[in-house]
Amino acid sequence: MAITLQPLADRVLVKPLAKEEVSPGGIVLPDTVKEKPLEGEVIAVGSGKRTDKGEVIAMDVKVGDIVLYAKYGGTEIKLEGVDYMILRESDVLAKRIK
Repeated sequence: MAITLQPLADRVLVKPLAKEEVSPGGIVLPDTVKEKPLEGEVIAVGSGKRTDKGEVIAMDVKVGDIVLYAKYGGTEIKLEGVDYMILRESDVLAKRIK
């Protein structure tokens, strides 16, 4: 599936990773007690933030990175039936090192 959405400036499009639906003790968790995931895969990135002089600051994340993001950061969207998050790069807290 091709993504038809391009983030602007310092924004990042992230697909949240599925969270475990079974507790460590083997209990199936209902939707009401599940926390939304705070980890996801970067699907698309913007060009970067601009300085006052008009220079573009390169993004620290790239497509394919697995990132951790702020719990209350970003905007949730649904595109073609799939959930995504649009975040500012500053809402990305860390990325996994491969």
